[in-house]
Amino acid sequence: MINLEWFRTFKVIYEAGTLSAAAQTLFISQPGVSLHLSSLESYAGHRLFDRDTRKMIATERGTMLYNFIIDHINKLEEAEHNLHRKSKVEKPTVSIGMSIEIFQHILEAHISELPFNLITRFADYPQMLQELNSGTLDFILTPQKGTQYNLEYKPFTKERIVLICGNQTDTTELEELVLKDGRAELKEWLSRQIWYTTAAEMEHLKRFWFASFDTLPTFRPKYVLPSLGSILRCLSNGKGFAVVPDFLCGSEITANAVRLAWEGSPPIENTLYFGKRKTTAYPEEIKYLEEILARNWPLCTEMLLPVN
Repeated sequence: MINLEWFRTFKVIYEAGTLSAAAQTLFISQPGVSLHLSSLESYAGHRLFDRDTRKMIATERGTMLYNFIIDHINKLEEAEHNLHRKSKVEKPTVSIGMSIEIFQHILEAHISELPFNLITRFADYPQMLQELNSGTLDFILTPQKGTQYNLEYKPFTKERIVLICGNQTDTTELEELVLKDGRAELKEWLSRQIWYTTAAEMEHLKRFWFASFDTLPTFRPKYVLPSLGSILRCLSNGKGFAVVPDFLCGSEITANAVRLAWEGSPPIENTLYFGKRKTTAYPEEIKYLEEILARNWPLCTEMLLPVN
C-alpha cells in the first residue's frame, strides 16, 4: 500500500530542488528522503526526477504528479496544523553558513544562550551563496559577494592573511631577507621550509604567495590538516609555517605559542560581509547573531598592523 508520507516528501523535493534541502525541511535524514522517493518511483513505475549534480529536475511525469497533488497535500498539511495542539510557542529555526574556524572561534561558546534553534552549514563560499539565494540558508558570513538581486551584504570587519610560524622556528635568515627585500631569495628560502595547510584553505596560501612573489607556490605542503585550528595546535611550540587569517591566531601570538613571521608585501586583506536575503522571515534572529559576532570578534593583536 502506498504511504501518503511519500507524497509529502516528493512535494518538498520538487520545491527545494535537492535531497539535502528536503531533508532539512522535513527534519529527517537524507537517506530517508531518498528511500521515500525511490519507493514512490517504484510504485509509480517510472522516474519522477532526473538527478543532476546539483539539482533534482522533475521529469514530465513528476511535474504532472506535482500539479495533481499540490492542492491536496496543502489541505492535508493545513488540517494537520489545525489538529496539532501546541503546548508552547515553537521556536524559529535559523540556518546559517560560515567557515568552521569562525564558528568554533567566535560563535560556538554562545550557542546555549540563543533564544532560537540553529542549523549550521560549513561549505565553500560559492555554495553558501547559492544556498542563501535558494532559501536553504538564512544568514552567512562571507568574504565573497554574489550578484543575486534578492541578496544584500553588510560589511562587518576585515581579516588580514598573514604568515605565521611555530615559536621554535629559526627565522633569522627570513628576517634578513625581508629587511633587504630579497624577493627571489626569500621565495626560494620559504619554498624549502615545512608548510602546513588545509585542503579548503589553499586559497589563502596561493593569494599570499602570488601577492608577494607574483607567482603561485610550486612546493607541496608537508602537512594537510582538517582545519586551521588543527594547524595552530600543531604549530604551537613547534616548527613550520602556515598562512592564516589574523583573527584566528591573535591569542596564540600573544601567548608566544606561534609567531608572526611576515605580513607579506603587499598585505592581503578580506572584507567579511554579513549576507542575508532582502526579505527574510528571521530579521530579529539574524540581528541577534550579528550582535554576538560583533561583540566577540577578537581584536588584532598589537603585533599585527591595525585593520582600518
